[in-house]
Amino acid sequence: MILTVLVLVPTAVLFGRVWTDNSDKRSSSELEKKGVEYLTALTPLVSALAESQSTGIQGVSEPPESLAAAVTRVSAADDKLGDDLRTKPRWADLKDKISKLPKVTGAVNILNAHVEASDLTLALYAAVRRNAELNRDPDGDISNLQQAVAIDMPTAVTRVNRMGDYANLLQGLPAANRPQVQAQFAHEVLTVQDTVKQLTENLQAAVDNTESDTLSGSLVSALDSFRRGVEAMNRGANPAGTPNAATMSTAQTTLQTALSNLAGITLKEMDRLLDDRLDTLNYRRTEAIVMGGLALLLVLGALIWPAFTRRREADAAPERPAHTIGESTRDVAQNRPGPYGGPYEQPAYGELDPTRRERSGAVR
Repeated sequence: MILTVLVLVPTAVLFGRVWTDNSDKRSSSELEKKGVEYLTALTPLVSALAESQSTGIQGVSEPPESLAAAVTRVSAADDKLGDDLRTKPRWADLKDKISKLPKVTGAVNILNAHVEASDLTLALYAAVRRNAELNRDPDGDISNLQQAVAIDMPTAVTRVNRMGDYANLLQGLPAANRPQVQAQFAHEVLTVQDTVKQLTENLQAAVDNTESDTLSGSLVSALDSFRRGVEAMNRGANPAGTPNAATMSTAQTTLQTALSNLAGITLKEMDRLLDDRLDTLNYRRTEAIVMGGLALLLVLGALIWPAFTRRREADAAPERPAHTIGESTRDVAQNRPGPYGGPYEQPAYGELDPTRRERSGAVR
């Protein structure tokens, strides 16, 4: 019994630690999947805000249909996941700002209002990334992918769009108002270059650190298309001279399409990698349950088997002679029949038989 307990206690402690560690990893991975789902809903909103900003400064008063659809999609995601990811206050504030965009007039005011809404969108991206604990993922590929899709890509879309819109503003502004816009345009050009460099490095690091068979192939073509869009955008920007608004507008559309495609591929790969991790954790949980049940059965067997063995030995033991307890061997012998049917009445050892001589003489 003592030996059985000494074996059972450390086994139970080990099982408890394995179970707790598995449960923590499962909860973390499931929370990360919720973050990926929310980021997937946010991706169209960034592009829709960029489109609304560009059309607004060009004199189009009605917001694009893509903006309303993107807002509806994010609202549905926030209703479903906002409590777990703690995003409801942020989204409520951002949604209110977006609803007021059509009421803003004047190219500069429209641009500033969209810049505020875009900055709040980037802050919402960062909050989802942080609250879903994507930034704490232990795997190198997911860690780099989440940095690329939650920070670099939305920043690149936003900054590229601002760069193009500042270039368009420069064409119609009076000379006295150009220096400030020109400085802001140059700042956006440098920001885009830094963001694109960081995005490329993170995607390359994800490809280098992954064990996925599909990650590398799916990202290569999308990343090449994105780079070509950046090169075209830089040629149109012409930071050393006068920007070419037409070239930048064409490159801007191509670049946003490439970034949307790249974001979709990245988010799908992250979701698949998290699914693979959950499958592994489910297998380990099942394995732990089976091993724990087997250990419990062995312990029960060790406790029950000795008692069962003793019972079998008791049932197999021979029966005792059918005489009463205390009956002497002599009594048994006296009651035993002799060769002629009578009982033996031989004297006990040491006793004298007075008729023995007479019997002997009579026989002679």
